Amino acid sequence: MCLIVLAEHFLLQTVALLLYPIPPLYRWVSWLFTAINCRAILALAGYGLIDVEMTSKKKGRAGRLDEKWSPKAGDVIVSNWCSWVELLWLAFRFDPIFVLPVAPTPQANQTDDSGTPGRRTGTGSAAIAINKSGSMQRMPITGFHEVSLWKMLSSLGQTPSTNGLPLEGAKSLESIRRNATRPVVVFPECTTSNGRGLLRYADVFDPSTVVPVKAFKVFIMCVRYDSPTHWRPTPTCSIPNSLPIPIPEPLVHLMSIPLEPAPVTIRLLPPSESPSSGAFMTSDIFAAGGVTDTLTEACSVLTTHVGKLKRTNQGWEEKTSFLSFYYSKKWSRL
Repeated sequence: MCLIVLAEHFLLQTVALLLYPIPPLYRWVSWLFTAINCRAILALAGYGLIDVEMTSKKKGRAGRLDEKWSPKAGDVIVSNWCSWVELLWLAFRFDPIFVLPVAPTPQANQTDDSGTPGRRTGTGSAAIAINKSGSMQRMPITGFHEVSLWKMLSSLGQTPSTNGLPLEGAKSLESIRRNATRPVVVFPECTTSNGRGLLRYADVFDPSTVVPVKAFKVFIMCVRYDSPTHWRPTPTCSIPNSLPIPIPEPLVHLMSIPLEPAPVTIRLLPPSESPSSGAFMTSDIFAAGGVTDTLTEACSVLTTHVGKLKRTNQGWEEKTSFLSFYYSKKWSRL
């Protein structure tokens, strides 16, 4: 049934292309088809009703429930990324522009272990520095590509250096945002996680952006999944789908969950507490100094507060290294 809905979605989108010469009508019809099909897929997967709550960053405060969370064209939605569920939810709620980052393959940090016994001079293996920490060099994001919902679904678990997008032609997030006719969704983790913590955010915004932001509005959300059990596996997709044929992740999810899915909660930060609010104070979030991208850092801190997640020191660079190790071991056993 899920596969039928997906096929119907792409058929209807093809029909909607006939209205492309009339941009407003085309966008509305395209969104309508997307909304209907995304909600149908979520319902079939057991996510017909997703708990959405407004959550303040301040303890003991419920946040203003009467605040509207309504991103407009050119606004930016910032979120953590765990699964395909939030992609479909964002698609039917806001009809946004999805973007994926690209970057070169990161390299491991070479650390000199002075405590290593034995000969430390010479050539060959004697001169190799050992990286015990497993940390990787932080790589700047080259740019972003606007992508379809289908590409987002097929990029679950991938990183900026493994998602198959070229470095050439990548644009800055600000360039995409400035010309956007819809809200822009960005996932600063740059890859999916298991949802147990927040990966290190990459610097995705222009470092010259001053906080509080005045040129556009920033909307921050956090997706939380309950811990998986034997009978309620999680839909999070931290490892890419390695099936020999490109089956959509929602269909894989339906085939792998025996009873009911683990509950999901989407927590929204009130716009009055956003980095684009005139009342926002950076001193309330972090101490000044040592931060290159102030807006990204503010979004990271606020996401942890809203989702009650812990920030990790691991980023997409370490995820790339892990995937390389994972696949080398997997294929060596075949």
